[in-house]
Order: sequence, then structure tokens, then C-alpha cells
Amino acid sequence: MSRLDDTRAFVPLNIAVLTVSDTRTPEDDKSGDTLTERLTKAGHRLAGRAIATDDRDAIQAKVKQWIADKGVDVIITTGGTGFTGRDITPESLEPLFEKRMDGFSEVFHRISYDKIGTSTIQSRATGGVAGGTFIFVLPGSPGACKDAWDGILQAQLDYRHRPCNFVEIMPRLDEHLKRGAS
Repeated sequence: MSRLDDTRAFVPLNIAVLTVSDTRTPEDDKSGDTLTERLTKAGHRLAGRAIATDDRDAIQAKVKQWIADKGVDVIITTGGTGFTGRDITPESLEPLFEKRMDGFSEVFHRISYDKIGTSTIQSRATGGVAGGTFIFVLPGSPGACKDAWDGILQAQLDYRHRPCNFVEIMPRLDEHLKRGAS
């Protein structure tokens, strides 16, 4: 079972948070606030925070900017994962993924199912890796952000988490890019 290895030092990550919404403002972005509070309380650094409208170009532009920024290790988006016409975050970001993280969606839905039952199927939460950066695409509710952080991300973004975690593989995320360059 998972545990924290106290012989390892905590490694703070630089995490950017993007809220995708046509209606949210910095003053009422509760999901962005939830993620920011949780990541900083865990000891990580907020590398950036923004709001993008439900527009493919706007979403991709901000995420591509953060992927290119070597000071950003992880990107978490919130919003736009439902089925309405304006919900396009997965369609906007999955084409950027070099590797998709199917397990993230599966575990997120398991946690969500335990709380909201079959309503979890109305979310298209997803995750992947692009340019050596982890990207997690979450629903736009504070509850979903809490579930994803508390149930998955807090442990996987902690170097002390055993038997494995995302932090220990970060130096090797872009191996395929280096091989292609030689």
C-alpha cells in the first residue's frame, strides 16, 4: 500500500493553474482558489494562474506557453470537461499530449463515483504529458478539484510517496525528445 518515505526530502514543484470558463473572474474563481490553496499548503509553488475562455485557441495558447516554460513542472486546468457545446478543454489539450494518462481518468472517476455516484460520467477528466510537463484536466467544480488533489495529485506530486510517484520520473519525461535530436 502507499505510504510516505520520511527518509526522502520533499521536492517542491512549480504548478500552474488554468481555469477555463466564459463566466469566471479572479474574484469568483472558487475552483482555481481550491487548487491554489491545496498546492501551496502541500509545499508546492504556484508558477502561474490564469483564466481562459472556452475557446480552443485561448486554452491551447496558455497551456503551450506554460509547457515551453522550464519553470513550470505541472499544469492543472479546471473547467470545460462536460458535454455542453462550450465544454472543449479535453479536445483542446489532448492533441498536445505526447503520452496520455488513462489511469488518471480512471482513478478520478472511481473517487468521484464514491461521492456523487453515476453523475461522475458527466466529466471527461483527463491527463497527459507534453514537453516534459504533466497536465491534468479537471472538472470546474471545487468538489472535483478537491477530489482530484486530495485523492490523486497530492500523493503523486510528492517525491516521498511510495512505491512510486511522478516526481521521480520527471527527469526522464523528455527522453524521447532527446533521442530524436541526436
